[in-house]
Amino acid sequence: MSAVLEQGSERVGRGRNKAKQVKVARRLKYSGGGTDLDRLRRELGAGVSATASAADEDLAAEFGVGACDDDNADGLPGR
Repeated sequence: MSAVLEQGSERVGRGRNKAKQVKVARRLKYSGGGTDLDRLRRELGAGVSATASAADEDLAAEFGVGACDDDNADGLPGR
């Protein structure tokens, strides 16, 4: 049985399969938009910063931490 079948078939050779994946990837990469940014913001919860800030402040007060408790400006552990 041959590794490469007809073009309309789901089972195709590795080279053809990779070429199809590259074609789809390029189409997604270079497409001229079509992304609904408002919908994406809603899904990610980017518009609820006031509620998130209040929750963060409550957690900070509960655990006794501030915005910049460590001595390092970059926020990384001591070097």
